[in-house]
Amino acid sequence: MGMRTWRFESRWPLPAARDAVYDVLADADRYPLWWPQVRSVTRLDAERGLVRCRSVLPLTITMEVTALTRDRNAGVLEVALDGDLCGWSRFTLGDDVHYEQEVVSRRRLINVAPRWLLAANHAWMMWGARRGLAVAVERTTGSRGPESR
Repeated sequence: MGMRTWRFESRWPLPAARDAVYDVLADADRYPLWWPQVRSVTRLDAERGLVRCRSVLPLTITMEVTALTRDRNAGVLEVALDGDLCGWSRFTLGDDVHYEQEVVSRRRLINVAPRWLLAANHAWMMWGARRGLAVAVERTTGSRGPESR
């Protein structure tokens, strides 16, 4: 079976002031502290890191992540992905948090699994991001946003 293309999109309320959310999202080294499904981040250099993720399924995804866009004014953080998943992911902050990802999978298990199962696995990962981001922002700002109430 060949590689599969995946496109994911999630939106959730902005848990605090946009700059505070941007600061937490821009600090990728700390993702494992607040995003339960991001198991580790190993810095390779100023623009690249090795990220290991695992959601509900017993499958660890390893990717080299390279910063593409860091634009505080536009509220955009975008990275290129290479490894088990190849493509890109992007956070855009506006009235909400908008997460997008488009990838091709290189792992056989991902390519043969039912789409609904992997979509559910990804949804759980996004739930962890939404919840963890609200807590991380609260910790850094000391204020409770609508998502942490």
